[in-house]
Amino acid sequence: MVGIYKTIISLILWPIWFLFFIPSLFLLYILVFVIPHKYFYLIIRPICWIYCLLAGQLLLRENKPPPLQEQPYLYLFNHVSMFDQFMVGAFISHYITAIGAEEIFKYPVWGQLIKRYGAIPIKRKRLKSALKSLELVENAMKSGTSFIIAPEGTRTTTGQMGIFKKGPFHLAKNTGITIVPVALIGAFQAKNKEDWRLMPGIIKTRFGKPIKKDEYKSLSVEGVRDLTKTRIQKLIEGDN
Repeated sequence: MVGIYKTIISLILWPIWFLFFIPSLFLLYILVFVIPHKYFYLIIRPICWIYCLLAGQLLLRENKPPPLQEQPYLYLFNHVSMFDQFMVGAFISHYITAIGAEEIFKYPVWGQLIKRYGAIPIKRKRLKSALKSLELVENAMKSGTSFIIAPEGTRTTTGQMGIFKKGPFHLAKNTGITIVPVALIGAFQAKNKEDWRLMPGIIKTRFGKPIKKDEYKSLSVEGVRDLTKTRIQKLIEGDN
């Protein structure tokens, strides 16, 4: 019965979602040329929330994001669903950008939009190119830009966190940026990678205590990785 319900509700929700999503992309593409990046979050936040709502998800926040005056931040989260970036973006009140797989920059409108917004493409299977992308990210961080990155690199297919790649933690060590662990709750059940259907419900973004440079400066890259993963896992389990 659950499977039938998911199928029926998905056949209703997906057309509604796309009827909003596609026009919103064109609107954002126009606005990104008009609104300064530092104010663009005023548009991004409500749209991210609406993206979740129209897919049958009530998006809630637990714990406050870190204070604005202590930017830049590196937001790291468990990668579970298509909703992930929306779940974080809906609650960030400052300019924040991301690293994205090179192929998504080839998508019509979406690719041009995120490139204009400052997202940096990365060729994950080409080491030299990936290192060049990470160098661009590092320079942006040193200039005060915050980033959102999924350390796993791809969405989980089991609901459990996978192996964390070292790239984000090299960035942290090289820049001293403050790491913000973020746990995304309920998103895997809402829409996982291997099922086209949606399951309406409540999804939560749970912000953890920032990990500042002083806390990890004596750790190796692997040590910072393990510390961050442990913090995210504790957040998932409800330990704030």
